[in-house]
Amino acid sequence: MPELRKDPVLGRWIIISKERRKRPTDFPVEVATGIGGFCPLCLGNESFTPPEVLAFRDGGLPANGAGWNLRVVPNKFPALIIEGDLSKEGVGLYDRMNGIGAHEVIVESPDHNHSFADFSPAEIALVFKAYKERIIDLEKDQRFRYVMVFKNHGQAAGASLEHSHSQLIALPILPRMIVSELEGARSHYKYKERCIFCDIIRQEIQQKERIVCQNDRFISIMPFAPRTPFEMWVLPKRHSSAFYSQDDSELYALAELFSESLRRLCTCIPNVPYNFVLHTDPLRSGGLDYFHWHFEIVPKLTSIAGFEWGSGFYINPLPPEEAALFLRESPVTP
Repeated sequence: MPELRKDPVLGRWIIISKERRKRPTDFPVEVATGIGGFCPLCLGNESFTPPEVLAFRDGGLPANGAGWNLRVVPNKFPALIIEGDLSKEGVGLYDRMNGIGAHEVIVESPDHNHSFADFSPAEIALVFKAYKERIIDLEKDQRFRYVMVFKNHGQAAGASLEHSHSQLIALPILPRMIVSELEGARSHYKYKERCIFCDIIRQEIQQKERIVCQNDRFISIMPFAPRTPFEMWVLPKRHSSAFYSQDDSELYALAELFSESLRRLCTCIPNVPYNFVLHTDPLRSGGLDYFHWHFEIVPKLTSIAGFEWGSGFYINPLPPEEAALFLRESPVTP
């Protein structure tokens, strides 16, 4: 029989359609044929991007040239622009403001063919360090209230360039999803005086049904009410609302677990397209007792059609307990 499951943070209902139950090999994955053409993100093509705002490169080498291991550059075609004032105004019932923000691209490797799932923990830790440094820098701009960090991997997940990269967008408003998470977490804290994410971690460790992998500092789980098959959350075991408060040793431990989670997923479903998004606290919030930063990794394995758009429900054909078992039993590729 199908199940209706409620997300304990957002209050969102998910249909676990057991009659449509699938194994990993049942999910059709479109093998990318290659976007091809000139790549502006490759080593040697630095002049084809805007000047970098951050780079990790071999010592002594000049900016915007070769020798880099990671670069962060403004998006050449930004969703929001950094110059100008917000100029908020009302137009009758409606509100509007100028599209002020920052839109940056994190070029994660100089190697065009190096896939993120194949990165070493040290390489992933460098990417996470770039996220941290850019959030800390953008926090200084009082116009911005939130920095959204995300990655699209694979054409089906929205990637327009093959070269491994992620993006960040600094926003002058809080995204609706973050507002809903904050409200749900605050409501739980007000009633129980505990962080709901900390409660979720404790229960998942106790039940052991939806854990993918863990180490001393971080845990990767399937949420109780996942939107898609193999959706994963990666969370710190110690309460923390701000991703950018992590030190280098914590970023490396996070990278080790993140690497294992992705490798298990990609072994189980080769060539899987996915998105991941960092959920952290609003800028200048000063640390929140009720919110817990985390990454959400969402494979692109199901489609959203009329029922989903009209109802707000998601239909997932694979219970998370079974998905977690598939990943735990998948070998971790070297």
